[in-house]
Order: sequence, then structure tokens, then C-alpha cells
Amino acid sequence: MLDFTFKAIAITNEIDLNKIALQCGIPKKFTWEEPLILKGNILQTILGKKVDESKSVLVFSFGSLVFINHSNENEIKTFLDYIQFFEPDIDFKNMYKYSDDYSLQISETENLELTDEYVVVPEYEHFYPELISTVLAKSVALEKTEEQLGDIHDRLETMIDRLEKGKLRIGNKELARTTARILRHDYNTLAYIMILDKPDITWTNSNASEFYDKMIDFFELNDRHIILKSKTEILYNIMDGFSTISHSIRGLFVEWIVVILIVIEIVITVLQIVGWIP
Repeated sequence: MLDFTFKAIAITNEIDLNKIALQCGIPKKFTWEEPLILKGNILQTILGKKVDESKSVLVFSFGSLVFINHSNENEIKTFLDYIQFFEPDIDFKNMYKYSDDYSLQISETENLELTDEYVVVPEYEHFYPELISTVLAKSVALEKTEEQLGDIHDRLETMIDRLEKGKLRIGNKELARTTARILRHDYNTLAYIMILDKPDITWTNSNASEFYDKMIDFFELNDRHIILKSKTEILYNIMDGFSTISHSIRGLFVEWIVVILIVIEIVITVLQIVGWIP
């Protein structure tokens, strides 16, 4: 039996693959749809040590890393330090907060077997490591996005509590910041994680397409994406409600100011007529 181990972690929302590729001497322009695969001499140079040919690291533009056959924590830490050179804002204090461990096992079996911890296949195909890595990378990135959405929900709940207590005034800046966080969440999910996009190999290889679809279904990526989209739509509706209330209050306030000014003007005019003021 031949095993491959995978460790996927989501560390940020975006990584510029082309900057890393340029530094590594890889003459290729990377798009959002494909990962940067580092192995062999390039990986040895980054880690500063000789590494087994079976080891590799896949870097995804939407902020996920997948380490294949890396059991040494020091190697992972060294690689993360290297990535931080290109993305200095990344905080690695909780680097395993959004992570997943998985394995690929090749064994004499008739059918593919999928579980939460491993997948067993009857024979090795060259596309297995990349497709498994892609699914894991998207899964942990989606987990990170799901928690961010929870934070937005908590913020809105606080705003709703204020409304229930009669504190109806909500500042434009607060509305703008919350709306921006929802937009950022939506953009990160669609543009960066690209749940609905499939790797190029799946369009030309039917076995790869079938395997990828099974992995996607097992990790429920499409279902999780639909749930996120539904929750996001609810957030947009809530924000529309807040905006309507806020604008109505401001409109009412302006109307009262106009009425008060008219009353003052009338009072002044009356006082001038009766001669109480010049």
C-alpha cells in the first residue's frame, strides 16, 4: 500500500502566486484557476535542506496551502516564513485554526472508498494529489469564510439589539463598514475560492472529472456554498432594512428641523407685527 498525506491550511484571503513564481524562477503566468506547485530543487532551496521527491507544496491564490507528505512541523514552519516574505500581513499565531489532514491510500480494492480522513483507490493516477489538494484547499478556505460570516452575523445581532432598545440611529460609517464586510465575504467566496470552478484536468480526463465530483460531493462544497449564498442574501436584506430605517429617521429629523424653522420664522414675523421686536 502506498500512502500520500495531505495537510491543508487557510492562512489568508489571497496570495500572489506570480510573485512567488518569479522568485522561484518559474517562467509562467499563473491564473486564479491553477495552484503553484513547488517541489524538487525549488522546494529544497526554500526549505534549505534535501527533501524527498514525494514531497510538494501547493499554493492556492485564494489563500490556502496544501503540504503533501510533510510530517515535519519545522518544514511547514520554514515554508510559512517564506510565504510571509511575500504576504507580510499574514498572522501565523493561529495558523492551524482552519486546517484539515487527509490521506490518499492505494490498495487492491475494487471500488473507491471515501471517508472523512482518507480516500482509498485501486491504483494511482497522476491527477489524484492535485485534485485532493484542490478540494481540501477549498474546504478549509470555505471554513474560514464561514466563520467570518458568523462574525458578521454577531455584529448585525448587536445592531438589532440596539433597535429593539429604541436606539434607532445608525451611523453611515457603521452601515458602510458592515456592508463592506458582507461584500468582501461574498467576493472572497465567489472570486477567490471559486467553488464552482473545476481544475483543467477534469475537462480532458473523464476519470479525473468523476473523481473530483465525488470529492466535491463528499466534502459538500457545493451545498456549503449554496448555504453561504443564502445567508449572504439574508444579510443584504437586513442591511437594506437598516438603511431604510436610518434614512427614514434622518428624513424625519430634517422634516422636523424645517417645521421648527418655519414656526420660528412665523413667531418672529408676528412679534415684528405687534412691535415687540424691531
